Amino acid sequence: MSNPAEAVPRVSVCMATWNGAAFLGEQLRSILEQLAATDELVIVDDASSDGTVDLIRSFGDPRIRLTARSENRGYVRTFEEALAAARGTYLLLADQDDVWLPGRVAAMTAALDTADVVASNLATLGGPDTLAGPFGRTDWRLRHRDSGRRLRNVVGILAGALPYYGCAMGVRRDALGRGLLPFPPFLHESHDLWIALYGNLVGTMTHLGRRTVARRLHASNQTPTRPRGVRGALASRLLLLRCIGVLLARRVARG
Repeated sequence: MSNPAEAVPRVSVCMATWNGAAFLGEQLRSILEQLAATDELVIVDDASSDGTVDLIRSFGDPRIRLTARSENRGYVRTFEEALAAARGTYLLLADQDDVWLPGRVAAMTAALDTADVVASNLATLGGPDTLAGPFGRTDWRLRHRDSGRRLRNVVGILAGALPYYGCAMGVRRDALGRGLLPFPPFLHESHDLWIALYGNLVGTMTHLGRRTVARRLHASNQTPTRPRGVRGALASRLLLLRCIGVLLARRVARG
């Protein structure tokens, strides 16, 4: 009989952790209960100083592949390392402090059968089944009918008007070698928007209308919960424009 740990996984969950012991246990349980015996949860810890690494190891689950770094490099490089280490066909991103909703893995992998990138919607943990957004929106979400509206989606990303959250996204592994990786050296934030731009400019994108993640809102969220100032907003738009340039150059180079 073959060892499940040696089988090639169908699904790889890619997670970056850093000082997340307070909430991580609930998230790990919500993920592992949806994975098959041959799937994997790839975790790269970014030099946590709390009990995060010990908590992960305490699960004793052979599906968990943990890399504990001694040097902090930031969440963008940590996610990049997790994606690069994944062995599955379907790579699903996960934050350390959310909770996966039932049926997420099945819905996301089904969408990735026909797309390079899938982006789903969020609920709030312990709150409403909607996510508040900019411009007074009380139900900020992606719509399936907009999946193929590439130019509209790119403009929406630049305007900060579309809720592309990494924790609610997944990619096909073969997209990594077609321009998704490596992340450009200047990318120090918004890895999720880089992935969304890739899906809309280089690969294929599907918006999954259902909500697949309950997002925990707290003071340490990496995604800002308050609007940036003018200078910060302009800097982030410039970064995204540079990302577009890199992706278009990679598409041209691939022919």
